Amino acid sequence: MTEIDAKIDALVPAWLTLPDIAEMLDVEVTRVRQLVKEGQLIAVRRGENRALHVPAAFIDGDKVVKGLTGTLTLLRDDGFTDEEMLEWLFTPDPSLPGTPAQALSENRGTEVKRRAQALAV
Repeated sequence: MTEIDAKIDALVPAWLTLPDIAEMLDVEVTRVRQLVKEGQLIAVRRGENRALHVPAAFIDGDKVVKGLTGTLTLLRDDGFTDEEMLEWLFTPDPSLPGTPAQALSENRGTEVKRRAQALAV
């Protein structure tokens, strides 16, 4: 869990608190914390009270967006920090089109993973 800087905060269009996510996924907040700890979600401290927030784009209804966990694993294996992963996921990529986060939410995870793998080369 990292502190968020203004640049990343501006890139991410919407955020959810851990209790919000717990409600959406119908799990306890401790389970959401575990998802963060396991690297299946990225949480950052932001706002006045420095509460933990996760990009809203990472949640699709009552589940984590398909392909997100694998993409985060690839980026971590490439040496990306949480902040760098957020920047990469929410920066527009003309070859997708849109952002990698949008592509994941549109079930285009294969394209996103290919780009993530290419970063390691």
